[in-house]
Amino acid sequence: MEMEMGLELKGVCEKCGATLALGSVAYICSYECTFCTGCAGEMNFVCLNCEGELVRRPRRKETPTSGAD
Repeated sequence: MEMEMGLELKGVCEKCGATLALGSVAYICSYECTFCTGCAGEMNFVCLNCEGELVRRPRRKETPTSGAD
C-alpha cells in the first residue's frame, strides 16, 4: 500500500509571525520552513534555518471546512 504525502501548509511565517492563509503566496524550502513574501525577499530567497532555496509554495483553495475537525 502506497501512502500519499502532501505538503504541510503552515499558517504562520517563521520569521515575522505573519498569518498565511492557504490561498496566500508564501515561500518554502525543501524542509517546509515557511516564510511570507516580504521575509523571503529580505533573505534573498534563502532559508535562514537550512540555507536551502526558498520557492513559492503551491496554494490550496480554502473550503468552508478548512481547519475544522
